Amino acid sequence: MNKVDISNSFRLSQDYKTKYFKSSLSKLTNFHFKNCKGYKKILQKLSYNPNKTYKLKNLPYLSVRLFKKYDLFSIKKKDIFKILNSSSTTSNQPSKIYLDKKNAIDQSVALTKIYNSFFGKKRYPMLIIDNEKHLKNRNQFNARSAAVLGFSKFGRNITFALNDKMKVNFKKIKKFLNKHKNEKIIIFGFTFIIWENFYKHLKNKIKFNNSILIHGGGWKKLENQEVSNRKFKYQLKKHLSIKKVHNYYGMVEQTGSIFFECHNCENFIASDYSDIIIRDKNFNVLKKNKTGFIQLLSTLPTSYPGNNILTEDLGYITKNNGCKFCSNFKGKRFKVVGRIKESEARGCSDV
Repeated sequence: MNKVDISNSFRLSQDYKTKYFKSSLSKLTNFHFKNCKGYKKILQKLSYNPNKTYKLKNLPYLSVRLFKKYDLFSIKKKDIFKILNSSSTTSNQPSKIYLDKKNAIDQSVALTKIYNSFFGKKRYPMLIIDNEKHLKNRNQFNARSAAVLGFSKFGRNITFALNDKMKVNFKKIKKFLNKHKNEKIIIFGFTFIIWENFYKHLKNKIKFNNSILIHGGGWKKLENQEVSNRKFKYQLKKHLSIKKVHNYYGMVEQTGSIFFECHNCENFIASDYSDIIIRDKNFNVLKKNKTGFIQLLSTLPTSYPGNNILTEDLGYITKNNGCKFCSNFKGKRFKVVGRIKESEARGCSDV
């Protein structure tokens, strides 16, 4: 099958996409099998045969935890261009993802196309709910730093709302809003930081009219405070006058192929670069509306074997419900409902 030129990030029918992913991921799996010693050992234990033809659902997948335990890359050490670290919210040991220059560019291009599909190509003034301090090392990032750097290219007049001590800079925020009071603005940040360091201090004090908030990550800490996705949206809209709120789902192990949430129907949507499978506790594939482990597939990871991973998140696949904002987007719809328990995570990592 010839390589698809994906100029529209949500245009592939699911039947065609399944065939395309079967071909692409089979090739990627064999490439990583040949070029990554650690990956090869894991797949040999799973009795993988590189000469056998597999259905998409039967291609081998890695537990996301393996990227915390092992250095997995399919390139020469001298070609490592950038190292990404996970936020490590459930473990003291972060994942390490190794990118060569080509893979870093590919992931950046994919993120741009997915973003443009949702928000358009026009660059709006952007307020980032973070500080600039953690962006100094451009060769090694954690997930938060990578997200800030990745999304900042979609805005103009980039302004950081927090100082080096992660405190709200009221003067800078007011100056930004006054300068762009008649324009649409984009607000971007890490979910937990937006709630703790921004929302709680600005509640009912400053209005962000005609703004779109894009946020992701950090949900585990908010779940401990009983702040749901719906509550988060409601509070920010009510007390900060934010017009639209888009959560996004993604992880450093598949940077670039992220999933944006429709602000209306609240479903995440898989782009042409990615797909998902839901599995039960015995790792059988589940049908729509059945909750299980989220497995993420991506055609992007070429410098490391992150093309097929089983996450520690729980979710379920929904249907295209004719939402007036996103029904023209093809790709699976799904919801994320939380993280699996520690004991389940250990079992998951044995696969």
